[in-house]
Amino acid sequence: MAVRDEENDMTTAETVIADADLVGAKVRSKAGSRPLDNDFKTIGEVRVNDPRMSCTDVNVFYGDKHAIKHVDLDIAQNQVIAMIGPSGCGKSTFLRCLNRMNDTIDICNVTGEIRLDEVDIYDRKLDVVPLRAQVGMVFQKPNPFPKSIYENIAYGPRIHGLAASRAELDEVVERSLAKAGLWEEVKDRLDQPGTGLSGGQQQRLCIARTIAVDPEVILMDEPCSALDPIATAKVEELIDELRENYTIAIVTHSMQQAARVSQRTAYFHLGHLVEVGDTTQIFTNPRHKLTEDYITGRFG
Repeated sequence: MAVRDEENDMTTAETVIADADLVGAKVRSKAGSRPLDNDFKTIGEVRVNDPRMSCTDVNVFYGDKHAIKHVDLDIAQNQVIAMIGPSGCGKSTFLRCLNRMNDTIDICNVTGEIRLDEVDIYDRKLDVVPLRAQVGMVFQKPNPFPKSIYENIAYGPRIHGLAASRAELDEVVERSLAKAGLWEEVKDRLDQPGTGLSGGQQQRLCIARTIAVDPEVILMDEPCSALDPIATAKVEELIDELRENYTIAIVTHSMQQAARVSQRTAYFHLGHLVEVGDTTQIFTNPRHKLTEDYITGRFG
């Protein structure tokens, strides 16, 4: 795993911190840093007023590998939070905790508490099917169903009973495609395969498919990594529009993208949430040396 490879490459540099009042930041040479102490505390405000989701002491284990370590984090309503950090830092693993996608991995064990609107999503009595409708996921590579454009959008509302008639289903399809900025491009070929669209269109189709089941939260795992700059710009514009109605958490390797689309940024390093704060503050005045080193390109 990437995390294990990065840990095996650790050196033993002295403690260096950006803010003299902060402690616990152990860094190495330009390549990165060795693991932080287990009692390390995140820098910045992890809690917000009236959060959509609230995470407390979240840990993730792959077998005996401790991949996410004691993470506390609130995700605010109608806001975009960007999760950044070097490969293997745990940001995608943490994102998948938010709708229990890690349940599909046999050796994965998640502890701690994650609440959606005050409901513990890891309650054993909770049905994950409606949860994953409430907390939708858009993946790194577009993955449209091998169905028509229409059926890609209609499938979710149909199985969740969100449309009582064909007319209602038609309305959901049009509204979802319109919100994803795709309706005008595909309205005359809804019966054609979704896989026949361009890469950028396919990703917006997947976003429309997520919107169609009326989620509260949308998770995006590097949604633009496989797209060209023009398609990326369209998706970023869409993210900014969607936050008026949805809470969005996005994992990205592009710090420029994080700066453009998010209002809050969380920096992960080897399973720890190192620093979280207002995006402008994180990128212009990071308080932790690891955050500063990553943002300025010294490692990662």
